[in-house]
Amino acid sequence: MKDTSKQYDAVIAKCRSLFVNKMADYGSAWRILRLPSLTDQIFIKAQRIRGLQQNEVRKVDEDEVSEFIGIINYSTMALIQLDKGVVEQPDLDLAEAEQLYDQKIAIAKQLMLDKNHDYGEAWRDMRVSSLTDLILQKLLRVKQIENNAGKTIVSEGIEANYQDMINYAAFALIHLNQDGEIA
Repeated sequence: MKDTSKQYDAVIAKCRSLFVNKMADYGSAWRILRLPSLTDQIFIKAQRIRGLQQNEVRKVDEDEVSEFIGIINYSTMALIQLDKGVVEQPDLDLAEAEQLYDQKIAIAKQLMLDKNHDYGEAWRDMRVSSLTDLILQKLLRVKQIENNAGKTIVSEGIEANYQDMINYAAFALIHLNQDGEIA
């Protein structure tokens, strides 16, 4: 489990670095996005990953790695939006955005550690394509919950699904790193 925590932190460090650099370039323009828009952004990334996994020809020079990083970052933004709500104008400076990012990731990591303990690191025997499918399933669940105005009867809510997507994407990146596909 110790290796998992370190590997997770290394993956998140890459994601966080990109998030911070994009905040420096664009500010917090993402704060105007409504939750369904963020869900759709994540859906596009997951669909692209699935396409890359199924198609023999790639016409855009980006791989699965950048898309999984995007899933982690957009899911984290969505968790921030759940707490703070949508705004009409960007309202976060870099320091506050970093703090919120770190808070949301810390919660997702703790969930991962708890589930990882209970499931005995079963994800290590999963294929990256299966993790992609699980992310897509979570996205379809989130879309249904959004269509139901955020209400569920017996199921976990939107927040738990975004946290799971962060963790599945992190697991995929750990697998890809072990295969030498990311540095």
